[in-house]
Amino acid sequence: MTDSRVIVRVPATSANLGPGFDSLGLALSLHDEIEASLFTPTGGGRAVEVAVEGEGFGELDLGDDHLVVQAMRRAFDRMDAPQPAGIRLLCRNRIPHARGLGSSSAAICAGILAARALAGLPYTPEGGVAPLGSQRTTELSNEDVFALATEMEGHPDNVAPCLAGGLTIAWTDQAGAPRMVKLVPDANVRPVVLIPATRLSTEAARGLLPKDVPHKDASFNAGRAALLIAALTGRPERELLLAGTEDRLHQEYRAPAMRRTADLVKRLRAMGVPATVSGAGPTILAFSTSDAQDSIAPEVGSDWHIQLMDVDHHGATVQFPETR
Repeated sequence: MTDSRVIVRVPATSANLGPGFDSLGLALSLHDEIEASLFTPTGGGRAVEVAVEGEGFGELDLGDDHLVVQAMRRAFDRMDAPQPAGIRLLCRNRIPHARGLGSSSAAICAGILAARALAGLPYTPEGGVAPLGSQRTTELSNEDVFALATEMEGHPDNVAPCLAGGLTIAWTDQAGAPRMVKLVPDANVRPVVLIPATRLSTEAARGLLPKDVPHKDASFNAGRAALLIAALTGRPERELLLAGTEDRLHQEYRAPAMRRTADLVKRLRAMGVPATVSGAGPTILAFSTSDAQDSIAPEVGSDWHIQLMDVDHHGATVQFPETR
């Protein structure tokens, strides 16, 4: 293994965007930063040292059960590289946990990319490589990174924009492999996130979904998802964004688990604001055009954190600072 340190920066993401259930995702300008290095523990054996700053401080596991560590170990195994004797992490977390902003996808992607970088193959969105010399026997391509991250997360809608940035459409091909297309959103549309203090696990929210939905609802969402792509990438008109963020497949079914979120989404939409549940919730994502920004804050009140963001167009990045 190389003895270099690596810093991986990964964006928050919002999935679904209303009608694009398990397929659409958007990278946001809010980031976690993971600094990872390998070391040899004194006295032999294996050791993990994790420090957490920001989100999750005092809550997250600081050993082998930390999600970044799990992702690193899965990546080392996938590369047929030996598991390191010691892993040291400093996690600077800014993405809220269990709020529907892709914190688990960010941790998984960061761990896989950190392991690949430390094993000699850092990630770039363009697919470039910079071999450092390693003991791996199997290289991990960008497609392999995406596949492993999807495997760990369970679905690709947050993983895709986390890795690639921008607006992504993700799907699974007939062979079971995840695929994605990256699009560039129009610069006139800016995402606004409304973050409550309460949390909601993705598993709990997903457990409320029915096994079957009416054909007319599936048809409705297909049309709205196509309209949303058109609005986000070239026709950022308020009316199109409002219609394009309508959903009949998941938000109403999940509403009992996050009633305040569901009620606020309805109030905002009644005012003409293109608002939707971010991922599994309970955070709300709104698309703010110039004529909608001033109408959001008065309706929300003081018990939500409102954050105007940009789209992250780059996705995950890897840097190699000088070794201490």
